[in-house]
Amino acid sequence: METSSLLKDIYSPAFYDSFADVLAQTLPTLQKQDFIAQIFTPAFQQLELKDRMRHTAQVLHLFLPADFEQGATILLALLQNLEKAGIKEKVVEFMFLPEYVAMFGLEHYDTAVSAMEVITQFTSCEFAVRPFLLKYEEKMIAQMLQWSLHTHKKVRRLASEGIRPSLPWGMVVPTLKKKPELILPILENLKQDSCEVVRRSVANNLNDISKDHPQVVVTVAQNWRGLSAETDALIKHACRTLLKRGNTDILRYYGLDGSTVEFKNFQVHTPKVRVGEALEFSFTIANLADEPRVIRLEYGVYYLRNNGSLSKKVFKISEKTFQPKEKIAIQRKQSFRIITTKRFYVGEHQISLIINGIEKTVQTFDLLP
Repeated sequence: METSSLLKDIYSPAFYDSFADVLAQTLPTLQKQDFIAQIFTPAFQQLELKDRMRHTAQVLHLFLPADFEQGATILLALLQNLEKAGIKEKVVEFMFLPEYVAMFGLEHYDTAVSAMEVITQFTSCEFAVRPFLLKYEEKMIAQMLQWSLHTHKKVRRLASEGIRPSLPWGMVVPTLKKKPELILPILENLKQDSCEVVRRSVANNLNDISKDHPQVVVTVAQNWRGLSAETDALIKHACRTLLKRGNTDILRYYGLDGSTVEFKNFQVHTPKVRVGEALEFSFTIANLADEPRVIRLEYGVYYLRNNGSLSKKVFKISEKTFQPKEKIAIQRKQSFRIITTKRFYVGEHQISLIINGIEKTVQTFDLLP
């Protein structure tokens, strides 16, 4: 049998068959075939990933007690049985469990929060906490501050990831975008966390903040500088949007001064590129100074939109120390291969060269069918 490449098809007949076996151990009155029949409705095949998660949570609710307090108790017993069956620490497949908490536990704050603290150690509750942040803002933020000191790394990660201002695919919580000061105490607790995954979440959180409050992140970077090699790496990842936008304070922070940098011969070798092919360009770069200089090289592609405007996306080439008078020739390709997440529009595009955050030159090229 051919294996599906679609992420939504992790919710397969085989998955539900094995899950229903464990559910039946937890709920002895459960008729496995009834559960499977409720899952595979005529509309199931058309459901996308998050819709299948939500649908599974709704079906689970049909078989659990209507009272959430009782249902949550059974849910925690179910987790224990899943682990006994050798099913541990699943990230995506079992996210319908926190979805169940978000859908049916919102009026039962204490029980829901206690359940999420346990469930997130098995499968992340980063999406489930969002409606609780909306409904119980002050109390939930205080809870997440407590979680940032938890002994389990996945609970600590939840404290940062769940409170991101712009959590991908997560429910929007407007206050988080407006008031970064509510988030910063949590990140302070986690900035030197022993777990790299937690530190990366902190970096992603700060990167979110930088899009609306750049100076806040500049100040954090200055305050955290030199605490450890790991924290310095965290800061660098957190500042990636500021670097791409050429924020002058962050460029100065990293010593990215372009005054002694020279570029020559910026050439587009394929002024006409067909969809499916690659743009090719080259240039030379030199450090004219008598001392080493860090040089960050990027290029920007101005993609043509359907409405005729241009949308810029920045791509990193390198960031390295150039020795005095060092000169390097650079050649690069930018693919226009068709992918499901990107649509190309034929017509005039642009490409620019960015040195230490400053856009130096722009050239045009035509994208053909």
